[in-house]
Amino acid sequence: MSKSKLWTNDFILIFATMLFVSLVFYLLMTAMTTYAIQQFNASQSQAGLASGIFVIGGLIARLLAGKYMEVIGRKKLLYGSLFLFLIATLLYFPANNLDLLLLVRFIHGAAFGFATTAMPTAIMDIISIERRGEGISYFSLSMTIASAIGPFLGIFIMQHADFNMMFAVCTGFSVVSIIIMLFAQIPEVRITKKQMDAMKENTWQDFFEKSAIPISIIMLLTGIAFSSILTFLNSYVININLSTAASFFFIVYATFIIISRPFTGRLLDIKGDNIVMYPALLLFTLSLVLLSRAESGFILLLAGALVGLGFGTIMSCAQAIATKKAPQHRIGLATATFLFFLDVGVGSGPFLIGNIIPIVGFRGMYMIMAVAVFLSIFLYYFVHGKKAATSN
Repeated sequence: MSKSKLWTNDFILIFATMLFVSLVFYLLMTAMTTYAIQQFNASQSQAGLASGIFVIGGLIARLLAGKYMEVIGRKKLLYGSLFLFLIATLLYFPANNLDLLLLVRFIHGAAFGFATTAMPTAIMDIISIERRGEGISYFSLSMTIASAIGPFLGIFIMQHADFNMMFAVCTGFSVVSIIIMLFAQIPEVRITKKQMDAMKENTWQDFFEKSAIPISIIMLLTGIAFSSILTFLNSYVININLSTAASFFFIVYATFIIISRPFTGRLLDIKGDNIVMYPALLLFTLSLVLLSRAESGFILLLAGALVGLGFGTIMSCAQAIATKKAPQHRIGLATATFLFFLDVGVGSGPFLIGNIIPIVGFRGMYMIMAVAVFLSIFLYYFVHGKKAATSN
């Protein structure tokens, strides 16, 4: 039997839109703390809030998008969120005090949360069920590529131009994302009146997809560990005199994700969840151990490669797992549940880990993160792996 086509016209268009939206996110995340300090004399904590409030807006939006996406309609929600994303980008120009900047960042984060929940949900319906793991692995490369290019662009613009140029580039990316999406067909789900009424209920359980929660818990824990790399790697490498090698860390990380994605997603579809998730969790554990012991640039970059093979694989494959058992009309809710837990992990991690570093140091912190990820292997077995083994 021939395989269904994966790289359809709509898949490519939504992939490209996700790429440009994510470029704006990573570009501004790189520069926002510096902008708040230089432009508005913000303190370090205020500058951190200017960066982090974007994530808060995104978290709230994900909850609402997952709950009401099928009620509003995917197409309306996606186009509306992309236009709001553009408007928020334009609002950086007139924002002339810190309070206005915080408001703009919150709105921008909410628009990002709506858009980046609606697009993966649409992709789920475009990809055939037998190729979902492979399809999500490829689709999530859009954010991986953005995570490598965005910070580079942000630093380059700060070195050679001013912040208005940065906002202009982000505006251009936002316009391009809308233009691309106008050519895509967004699949809608037919919902019965009973299903519609159920989705309009407002108990807290109705904002999460129950079947997606077990694997999402694993994502939350590994997200906390990954935040230790995102947030504290720069301070760590300065401390151990490996700054030169560290400049290539995320390039190596992204490269190994790109190399591995064609195989890991296909393996998930053919051989099942466990054959991918157990090795990925072990590789992520090993990467954190190497980080904690790094004495040379080679070891540091080897850790970066293993983070890509480990956490990069966990992130894409766990998303496929999260949507497997969800009813068709609740796939959006399952996607939102997964992304919400991931965002909570990455967003809360720096605060939690920041309290550990003064006690155990950077090396001790990364070893603690390695132990936490290793223990999550056993948690994975109980919440999902055992059941997955019997169903394959």
